Amino acid sequence: MPPRLRAHPPGHRRNPLLRAVATGGVFALLATACGDGDDGTVELRFSWWGSDSRHAALQEVIENFEADNPGISVTGDYTDWANYWDRLATNTAADDSPDIIMQDDAYLREYGDRGALADLGELDTVDLTDLDPLVAESGDTDDGTIGAVGGVNAMTIVADPQAFEEAGVEMPDDENWTWEEYAETAAEITEATDGEVYGTQSPANENVFQVYARQHGENLFDEDGDTAYSDTTLTSWYEFNERLVDEGVQPSASRSVELTAAGPEQSLVGLNEGAMAFFWSNQLVAIEAAAGRDLELLRMPGETEHERTGLFYKPGIYYSVAAGSDHPEEAGQFVDHLLNDPAAAEVTQGEMGIPPNLEVRDTIADDLGEADTKAAEFIDAIEDSVIDGNPPQPVGAGEVVDINLRVIEALGFGDITPDQASEQFTSEVQDATEPSGP
Repeated sequence: MPPRLRAHPPGHRRNPLLRAVATGGVFALLATACGDGDDGTVELRFSWWGSDSRHAALQEVIENFEADNPGISVTGDYTDWANYWDRLATNTAADDSPDIIMQDDAYLREYGDRGALADLGELDTVDLTDLDPLVAESGDTDDGTIGAVGGVNAMTIVADPQAFEEAGVEMPDDENWTWEEYAETAAEITEATDGEVYGTQSPANENVFQVYARQHGENLFDEDGDTAYSDTTLTSWYEFNERLVDEGVQPSASRSVELTAAGPEQSLVGLNEGAMAFFWSNQLVAIEAAAGRDLELLRMPGETEHERTGLFYKPGIYYSVAAGSDHPEEAGQFVDHLLNDPAAAEVTQGEMGIPPNLEVRDTIADDLGEADTKAAEFIDAIEDSVIDGNPPQPVGAGEVVDINLRVIEALGFGDITPDQASEQFTSEVQDATEPSGP
């Protein structure tokens, strides 16, 4: 069984700012668009982001919940990650927030600190007592529990053994390999296939950098919400990524932009056009289904190379209830179903990460699909490598994704140098985020 996971409980952020939807100093209590049906049925709206496999699973969960609760109707409102936050911000600003909201730790505090999320601890219909104590408080603030952890993940390399075999390249010893060995392995695959199969998809996202920074004894943010990495470390990271593009180890800058926007199923590994790609462990299900072949999860390079390991456990998603929902108890009832009903977990499996409810986790362990079992085993295998968790992300951290994309695109097209990329990233991140310290 996967272990009980470590998690760093988040702190409270002051002076919050929903930058994407700021319309003034006061944020009115939110109201949802869903009302009641003509037959008295309570109508709820549930928003989420994700892959096709997640959409299908959650639609089935909704159908099962409605069958057990004929007086409640739940409408799914979903899209991909890139569009999700703009839609949620727009709906929230228009007092049209969904009743049940899937949240990410980069945004949870922004919405919570603005009073947009209900305290789940005050809802009679939500039971949080059986959640893994090592992650149960991740959604807590001074104002209560604004999010219930829906799953736990870790950053990993999704690798295609068939691509390695066809290229005549051995799978790496992922317990000891370095970043240089990762680059060399990727280069061997690209060269052996004359570029028909790339050795790797770009690792240039902020989550991979966070692992890299942690390996150097640093981090993306510190306890106060300030940037906590050195210019030297960030510049070296951009130099490494520039090298992968220049040497043709990964696709061109324009192709990398397309791949980033396309999502996990349309990744190089999902398309059988690449041997390695960096994703969260729970995304293996969608990628393996798209690839139509068995894939493996590898540890991050560099875990034994520097001062310490960098891997960490991340709450995959949170479930929140809108503060202005017309039906908070019914919304809480649906959240409770997602968290505590084994029937829901049997449908979602590891789509959101390992189930946080310990009893549910035990119940479905033998029923996990092959890909979810691999993800659970990976989480179990890295337990001894995970030294600690990360500090809570500051208000504005949701903008880091887009900031990094802009910087990486400019770097890939040769518009800026690694030094300039480092300076731009740090400057924009510091402008976007709001540390909590004095």
